[in-house]
Amino acid sequence: MFRIIVPYTSGETDIDFLLTKQHIIGWTTYRWSFYLHIFSSLWVLASGLTQFSKRLLRNGAVIHRWVGRVYVGIVLLISAPAACVMSVYANGNEWTKASFLILSILWWVVTYLAYRAILRGDILSHKWWMYRSFALTLSAITLRILQFGFAMWTDIEPERAYEIIATPSWVVNLLVAEMLIYFQKRKNRYNAFESL
Repeated sequence: MFRIIVPYTSGETDIDFLLTKQHIIGWTTYRWSFYLHIFSSLWVLASGLTQFSKRLLRNGAVIHRWVGRVYVGIVLLISAPAACVMSVYANGNEWTKASFLILSILWWVVTYLAYRAILRGDILSHKWWMYRSFALTLSAITLRILQFGFAMWTDIEPERAYEIIATPSWVVNLLVAEMLIYFQKRKNRYNAFESL
């Protein structure tokens, strides 16, 4: 992701992905949304990766809380709102645009629910909502992996491939998160039963 984002630090608007956005790159709202979204994504990915470390939770609860605040703040105030704006102008057909809009809204909602759960002191719910939030965060990586796979192993044109993979790039991640939650809940119930 870092390598993908670095070229945009030049401020040039006629490179890489932005070549497909020449018709709207002059719009301040889109341009700001694009840059806010991509540059904040590195912070969100990096901070999210640390949050599931048992070692950090055990030995660095203060760090966990501060990094978590950074993650939640960036998603709720910058990344997800910027992604909503970008989704309206997404490449592809109307379903692709709708898919990215649904992703952006879901990402904001589950992250907010994780934040609300921890404010209530409901650590387990917080954990489950954060699984969902980070699964949606990782959809950026899943999208690129799927793009690479389609480019390497199919003859489907890139524009059509993008339309095909837009939804699976986040739905698959969310399903994996739900499976993890399901199995952990089952394990917790089993352990509770065993301790009786």
